[in-house]
Amino acid sequence: MFAPLRRHVPLALVFLCVGLASAMAVPFLTLFLTDAVHASPLQVTIFLIAAPLSSVVVSMTMGQWSDRLPSRRGLIIATAVIGAVGTLLTASIRDYWILLALTVTATAAASALVPQVFAHARVSLQGSPNAVMTMTTLRTILSLSWVGGPFLATVLLSLGDFVAVYGFATAMYVIAAVVAWRMIPAHTPAAIQPDAEPGEAAVQTTPGQDETRRVVILTIAAFVLLQCTGNLSLQALPLFLRDEVQGGLGDAGLILGLCAALEIPLMLGFGMLAARYRLRTLILAGPLLSLIYALAVAGASETWQIAAMQLVNASAIALLHGLGISYVQDMVPTRPGHASTLFTSAGPIGAMMAGPIIGAAQTFGYRETYLIGAALAGIAFVLFLLARPTLTGARIIRTTTTVPARRNVPETVTS
Repeated sequence: MFAPLRRHVPLALVFLCVGLASAMAVPFLTLFLTDAVHASPLQVTIFLIAAPLSSVVVSMTMGQWSDRLPSRRGLIIATAVIGAVGTLLTASIRDYWILLALTVTATAAASALVPQVFAHARVSLQGSPNAVMTMTTLRTILSLSWVGGPFLATVLLSLGDFVAVYGFATAMYVIAAVVAWRMIPAHTPAAIQPDAEPGEAAVQTTPGQDETRRVVILTIAAFVLLQCTGNLSLQALPLFLRDEVQGGLGDAGLILGLCAALEIPLMLGFGMLAARYRLRTLILAGPLLSLIYALAVAGASETWQIAAMQLVNASAIALLHGLGISYVQDMVPTRPGHASTLFTSAGPIGAMMAGPIIGAAQTFGYRETYLIGAALAGIAFVLFLLARPTLTGARIIRTTTTVPARRNVPETVTS
């Protein structure tokens, strides 16, 4: 299991760098616009809508285009360089409209980096029995960066200002570009199974047939609803604790930290389970756990009750975020770039859906917000049931290839 993981250390480094860059900038974007740029409330709203919308559009376009390329390495390097340029300019520019233009161009292009790295990893793992585990591990590294990124940003803000924050983010993108340039090899769509050692037989695989459009659309719609549910739970928690159970901001921080700490080992654990159980079975448990968590919080009257439910919440997040990328890639095996972008785009779309609900919650209450989240999770579960896959993703050609111990010519044996 660890051999394929070692081979993907460069991809892990890219994920860590890009994750840190995002985790340092995104949580403080509103503060940056308000304090450093002096944007009006309307301008902040426009910015926060334009940023995810442009990211989805650009990522989807690049995702479809990348599937026609012989290798994604060049695109990974290019998006990392664009990200470095975007953050470097953001560090020094304080004009709102120039920053908005940067966001819908450079920042949007940089957002395509993560799905492209996922797609590159998927192609290199084609046919490997450890594919899901490796993809989950890479996703876990992205989550790890969000554990330390916001804290590091607060330290830099206390020592300096946003120039230091965006300067550090620029350095992360530069490192990601250098790692991709020097350490990431190109991969072709058909690859020899990477787990084989010299002298052993390796199975060669080619992508299978894509799922029907209906199945893919229903699946992505389910992930969008679950992302909306997750955003509702996250954004409403501090206000729910304050207004409904007489908690404080400190309680919110502890609960969110507990959830984040539980997510990482759970992601790795579910990745190992995916090697023994059907991926669809594990995915179906995700919306059910989200439903249970939302209902439990809606009925909670004490802070400890919400804290006790974080194992359920973290399990739902680990299942859907850790295994979801592999689940969607299995549905569209001939277009890994498109599949990866479809999954990652569910996040910003779900966040945009959650915004108006959170705004309206000031009127109807935050307890009801969790009931809405429970309803969305229930609908997502139904959509997953309706989107039952009928095909099998990557299919194994009944041909094995002996991996040479030295510089021998590979011997092909028909099984």
